[in-house]
Amino acid sequence: MACEGVRTATPTSDRAQLALDSILQKRVKGIPSWLIHVMEHEHMERLAGAPPGEYRKRPEEVYLAFQRAVGTCLLDQYIPENPLSLGSHGHQTAARGPTTGAKEIICDGIRIDGPEAVVQHLQSVAFPSLHKAMEVFDEEARVRAILDAEAAVQGQLGPDILKGPYGFVSFPCFAYGTYGYENYFMAYALYPEIIERHFSLQADLALLNNRAAARAFTEGGLPPLYRLDHDMADSRGTLVDIRTLDCLWFPHLARCLEPVLKAGVRLLWHCDGNLMQMVPRLLEAGLRGFQGFQYEDGMDYERICKMKSRDGEDLIIIAGVSVTRTLPYGTPQDVRREMGWLVKSGPQTGLFLGCSSSITPGVPWRNLETLVEGLKYYQKRGREGVQ
Repeated sequence: MACEGVRTATPTSDRAQLALDSILQKRVKGIPSWLIHVMEHEHMERLAGAPPGEYRKRPEEVYLAFQRAVGTCLLDQYIPENPLSLGSHGHQTAARGPTTGAKEIICDGIRIDGPEAVVQHLQSVAFPSLHKAMEVFDEEARVRAILDAEAAVQGQLGPDILKGPYGFVSFPCFAYGTYGYENYFMAYALYPEIIERHFSLQADLALLNNRAAARAFTEGGLPPLYRLDHDMADSRGTLVDIRTLDCLWFPHLARCLEPVLKAGVRLLWHCDGNLMQMVPRLLEAGLRGFQGFQYEDGMDYERICKMKSRDGEDLIIIAGVSVTRTLPYGTPQDVRREMGWLVKSGPQTGLFLGCSSSITPGVPWRNLETLVEGLKYYQKRGREGVQ
């Protein structure tokens, strides 16, 4: 049954219905496919049935044809022009930002050259900006904007693909994207009271936004699933000591998500790096599942799939073939073996198949072809067809 308080969408195709039934954790025969995001143009064109070079000419049309051709049932993040940032050999731009080697970081006229500069900018610019955003926040306008954006993309996707909500639920984030890793995390260590103030103000604004988001889910009948996405770990573990997150971040995360949780929305977390220490804490905050999984970095997929939500419910899992190990360096047999393991070890309900992240250039064609064959195979056969 649909979550209480949420009027779910009404799909008009078997594929979209399979996605919605899986979101609602009904027992279904097939396993729906989440989007796969292929960055190599030639591979995308080949799967879409488009001639070479067509993606650059008509990126959105080719991207949509590709998603339909590979059998995508659920698509949340709609970024059809993103692969234009890559060529056959990776990034082709020399642009550098705070986290990609910029020679200097200037924010609102302040040179960010150390932790004190981070604190100066937070107190003089960021904090007042957050206060101002709260003062002028318009809940009605926000609800309309969310629903208009989601409806527009669903219209482009057509009946075969269910648009999963994305990009409008807010929560406090690290600010390394503004100040750079070194400057920000030095400030985090030296001035925790300032960092917590930033998290607190972000959460205050997020609470306003998320009340509007909860209304959008309920009034617009949006599918009750949402994926939160913020990189907080590397291959070794969380970017900061988990005990500091317990004090500075988790309380603010939990309070700002409550309106969406009360609306019956199942929240997932996108996993980059080794987040095992965060997993039980995220579940305690009310999340209902995970997507991503860098197994080679220590993410224990089998253990996570056996966990329960704070209400004792099974988790929703978007399981993905590894894009950092199996797809680029494995064989077709490795791809088949990993997909079988994901299905066999995954939850009995609420399982989706895809990839752990974007598929970058360099993945052998045969591996990608095997992935797509597997997605279609399990979509039709479900657990009965575990290879």
